[in-house]
Amino acid sequence: MAIKSQSATVSSEETKAFELVKKTVKCMGKDTEVMYRKLPLRPERGQWAKKAKDEGRLPVFLFDGFGDFPELNPRTYEVSPGIICEQDVEVVMRDGCKTYADIYRPKDQTNVPCVIGWSWFGKRSCTDDSDPDEKSAYQTFGVPFGSYSKSCKFECPDPEYWCHKGYAVCNYDHRGVNNSEGDIEVTTQQEARDAYDLIEFLAALPWCNGKIGMSGDSGPAVAQWKAASANPPHLACIAPWEGVADTFRELICIGGIPESGFNPYLVYSFFGKNDMEDYYQNTKLHPCFDDYWKEKIALLENIDVPAYITAGWTHFHLRGSTDAFQRIRSKQKWIRIHRDFEWADYYNGDNIADLTRFFDRYLKGIRNGWESTPTVRLDVMDAYDFDYQIKRAEENFPLDRTVYKKLYLDAAKGALSYELPANNTKVRYTAKKGRATFDIKFDEDTELTGYMKLHLWVEAEGHDDMDLFVSVQKLDKDGKFLPTNIIGAPHPGTTGRLRVSLRELDKEKTTDFRPQHTYNNPQKLKKGEVVPVDIEIWPLSRIWHKGEQLRIELAGFYHREDWFEPFDYDTINEGKHIIHTGGQYDSFLQVPYIPPKYVAGDYVYR
Repeated sequence: MAIKSQSATVSSEETKAFELVKKTVKCMGKDTEVMYRKLPLRPERGQWAKKAKDEGRLPVFLFDGFGDFPELNPRTYEVSPGIICEQDVEVVMRDGCKTYADIYRPKDQTNVPCVIGWSWFGKRSCTDDSDPDEKSAYQTFGVPFGSYSKSCKFECPDPEYWCHKGYAVCNYDHRGVNNSEGDIEVTTQQEARDAYDLIEFLAALPWCNGKIGMSGDSGPAVAQWKAASANPPHLACIAPWEGVADTFRELICIGGIPESGFNPYLVYSFFGKNDMEDYYQNTKLHPCFDDYWKEKIALLENIDVPAYITAGWTHFHLRGSTDAFQRIRSKQKWIRIHRDFEWADYYNGDNIADLTRFFDRYLKGIRNGWESTPTVRLDVMDAYDFDYQIKRAEENFPLDRTVYKKLYLDAAKGALSYELPANNTKVRYTAKKGRATFDIKFDEDTELTGYMKLHLWVEAEGHDDMDLFVSVQKLDKDGKFLPTNIIGAPHPGTTGRLRVSLRELDKEKTTDFRPQHTYNNPQKLKKGEVVPVDIEIWPLSRIWHKGEQLRIELAGFYHREDWFEPFDYDTINEGKHIIHTGGQYDSFLQVPYIPPKYVAGDYVYR
């Protein structure tokens, strides 16, 4: 199924119309030059719906959930029976910056906990109130229409569910967003300080029980790492469902290669009265990992509150979520790793009920048995829309019983094998559009769950650098590609990537199963030079049945069919890539083999 967004994308010509401003700000305590752009004011409310009506395209579900931008209008009104909204509540930060929140809560109730939806998306959706039939309501892909109300902020908890469960919900426009004062900064430590101030403000309100939680997926999850790392006294728990924790390594420069499609689209989709940090343009000003990017790393080791984390095997938040689960110091932490897309997962009824149990336990103190929830629950993917196992319980991630195995590349045969080929061989492909593949057929059911790494010996022919894109895929016995489907679209496979000039390993953080890079010491290639590189491949969990094949594909570009997020990359490839294998060139893919938990004759329990 092809997925198309009905919101307009921003062309390179349109981005030129935005005024860029260079400012000097503090990053890691040091003066740093940073590119900002002037924020536009949001167009008139409902214009997308009006256009759809004029063109006769109803019903239409608009993919613009980024939020409305009305004039300030402080008031209290009844949203629906039993729920009131205190609109445009002024929240003043410690430095005097005025920000604004819409607070939904149960009418005439006190001793109520509050859940925050925090992101740079506007606190009110773009639904056209003049449409009584709701035929032009904004809608997120993969979520059945009617799953949430008009009060729901994009990717955040729905007030018209949670208020009925005895919670307040704060839809918040943080610093720089819409009517809030200041500039929008992207995942900086300022966000941690501001979140601290908001949490303590809410906890002191007369109707609140003093316990604050946070919820949301994607952007609203990213914010929770910053908020919790500041240790506000009244933050009782967090539920970050899929959120990056390192903006450079997980969002804008994965493998050191700048992403130039989705991220510029995101940056140019926000509105306000001042400026926004343009982190895509800052990849040109700060191409390597420096203080500017360090400022954006979440201080995960500081987090000690209960946390219910999720991750998706097929999305870019995966690395941040799995890293956070391992690194936060809370003893009360859980992770659920699934195949689905983030929106479908977040608004799924069973998952909302699960989250309600978590919040009931830590925001209301209800002893409901939450502690018996498995620490790790994961989906083991198979093919298409089918999972081999769903929410399988595990004690840790990575799994304690992991056995790491090396599959050696053989360029002469285009194959993978458990033995290092005796002879040196090589394969070359056109750097911009070519690819090379290596396959192995499994002679028994094989589960791979956890981290992979690719060790390669590479050479650039006709250039001094290489951008490498890696995909690990599943084929049937006849060589047919067996993708996993995400909202009906095929996923290209578990990925890794690396700009070869940024191959230097971070020796303190690298492990045997997971290479990590400094990204701050570029080393260009010389003519004829063959160098070793280690590529981090993000984790997976998948079953290969007997006779099915694993393929590793190497290319100089990223390709994904029928997908609505416009991923693209500023690659530097020229000439040809050469991959050396065998003999002195021990190129291999290391995989996380998972033995069954129990075997009795022909019976296998995983």
